[in-house]
This record gives sequence, C-alpha cells and structure tokens, in this order.
Amino acid sequence: MNKTLIAFAALTVTLALPSQAADSFTVDSSHTFPSFEVKHLGYSTQRGRFNKTSGKITLDRAAKSGTMDINIDAASVSTGLPLLEEHLRGDKFFDVAMNPVIAFRSKDIKFSGDTPTAVNGDLMIRGVIKPVTLNITSFHCAPHPMTKKDACGADANVTIKRSDFGMNFMIGPVADEVKLLINIEAMKD
Repeated sequence: MNKTLIAFAALTVTLALPSQAADSFTVDSSHTFPSFEVKHLGYSTQRGRFNKTSGKITLDRAAKSGTMDINIDAASVSTGLPLLEEHLRGDKFFDVAMNPVIAFRSKDIKFSGDTPTAVNGDLMIRGVIKPVTLNITSFHCAPHPMTKKDACGADANVTIKRSDFGMNFMIGPVADEVKLLINIEAMKD
C-alpha cells in the first residue's frame, strides 16, 4: 500500500469519527451538596442541604448536548438541628424509609455558545416525578489544580412546590415554594 493510500484511509477513518465525542464526568461527592431554602412562619428563610450525592454527567459541547443522572441520599438531609432532620426524614416530608433517593434525570441540556445555561429534566422526590428546569447561573471547566484531571463545576437553581411531591404538612406556616440550589463539581472519567 503506498503512502497516499494510507493517508487517504487514515483521513477517511478520521472523518467518519465524530469530531468530538461527549465527555463523561463523575460527580465529586465531596464538593457537591444540593441545598434548599424555605420560608418559615413568615419570619425567616430556613436552609438545609444533602450530604451524599452521586451521579454521572455527559457533555458534548460541539453537539450542544448532554445528559445528567444524579442521585441524592434523602436520609443525608442536614440542617444543624437533629430533631428537625429526624422530622424531615419522616413520612410527612421526605419519607426516606419508603423513598430513600431523590433523583434528577435529563437528556436535555441547553447551551449558549459552548456554555450550558439550563437543564430540562425529571425530578423525583418521594417517588413523584415532575418536569423541572434547572437554571445554570455559573459554569466552569478546567484542569483540576490538584489532580490535573479535567473537571467541571456549576451552580444551578429551581423553585418547586413541595405539595407537587406530596409534602403537604404545615403548608401556610411553612411555605409551599422551596428553592433548590445545586452546586456540583464533577471529574472527567
């Protein structure tokens, strides 16, 4: 086989491959803590977070597409108040005995240029699945300074009604609207 034929064969194979395949990332559970805010008795905004999150993300910036598969351990809810955490784990709120996982699944990431700006997907809380759109307020990818592996991070938020997920206890004194704030970091596989 001559050099021209080899070069042509190599070019044909190269053109047949996608120009940039989707990158796969694993959620960094030590830097990902979804949190929530809810108005309490009209006095203040109460906050909490979840301490255990796992998942996978794919991003294809060239194709402007991606996926998210996120799992949150509902029992890992943390407020700084053990009695409140026990209450939130109970059947009036997260009902972790019957529904141990809060999940978010998406195959629809919206881009502006090369930057993701929103994620449409399905949020599951207490076994109830509702469509939501996470609004991405910041996004950054770069080599991690310690591991030298590529990493991405984002901040996103959405406001939901807890009653849509069967959490109707004390609506009124405790607001129905809950703001979810998601900070996420992920390392490229």
